[in-house]
Amino acid sequence: MSAKRVKRKPKKTFIILLLIIFIVIVGSIYFLFFNHNQVKETKVVSKIPEYGYTLKSNKSSSYKKLFQELKHVLEKEKVNEKEYAKVITKMFITDFFSLNDHVAKTDVGGTDFIYESALENFLINAEDTLYKYVESNIYKQRNQELPTVDEITIDSIKTIEYTYGEEGIDEKAYQITASWTYKNKSTADGYQTEAVFTYIHEGKKLVLVEVSERKVDEEENQDE
Repeated sequence: MSAKRVKRKPKKTFIILLLIIFIVIVGSIYFLFFNHNQVKETKVVSKIPEYGYTLKSNKSSSYKKLFQELKHVLEKEKVNEKEYAKVITKMFITDFFSLNDHVAKTDVGGTDFIYESALENFLINAEDTLYKYVESNIYKQRNQELPTVDEITIDSIKTIEYTYGEEGIDEKAYQITASWTYKNKSTADGYQTEAVFTYIHEGKKLVLVEVSERKVDEEENQDE
């Protein structure tokens, strides 16, 4: 008589063990790459509706403090435009030049204050110069040392007549000269520390149309 062949079925315990290993591996990959490194949602935490300013949760503590200062200035019955111009200058400097506060080269700071018609060129220039070598920090793993603005000084403020676009003229534009320092001097070596900022009126809102270098022989006449 010939022996009958017996078909062997995989043991259930072996299959279950494989399934458990597979689940553990998939779960570990998800935790490491998706859950653990998940980007936190950015929320708007404060607004100044009449001027279109918003404060997002991912801004630095220094910027948040300046935003509250701006809110205080703009909520007064009669707005002091010079104080308004000074505060947004500090906000722009804090946000734009503090590269360590940004997660990528495309995450350019200070855009809330830029004249809309100049915004596209502003972004292109920033990404090609100051922000060009900013490494990604979306998952909080960046080791690159980048500067953070510390103290800001408003050196002068004056009103000027400023021509922009083809026909635009603002007879009471503001020109502010400011200087600043960085928290880590060795990290910030070679980065810009002073500039001249020019603002024009867009309705009751002040918008930044030009950031230029400060001239060495410039006369700093305080217009108060």
